[in-house]
Amino acid sequence: MWQIMTKPDRLVFLDASYEATLARKHLNWTREEYEEQHRRLAHARSNCDIYVDTEALTPGQVLEDVLRRLNVAAPPQAAV
Repeated sequence: MWQIMTKPDRLVFLDASYEATLARKHLNWTREEYEEQHRRLAHARSNCDIYVDTEALTPGQVLEDVLRRLNVAAPPQAAV
């Protein structure tokens, strides 16, 4: 779907465990639903330009990591 709808110049894949998704967003989904999403995203994950395991990172650290790897300076207001 990512190739058909958007054709991105760069594809960034942010990953998190089932437990992290529950804690961060208070999602009401089962492990099976999480695993199905992982299955659906497998092609994007295997073809991404930048993969970030966000498990131990804050949102600001994720942003800094992605921008660093894209070789882009963070705007001043981007600190999270």
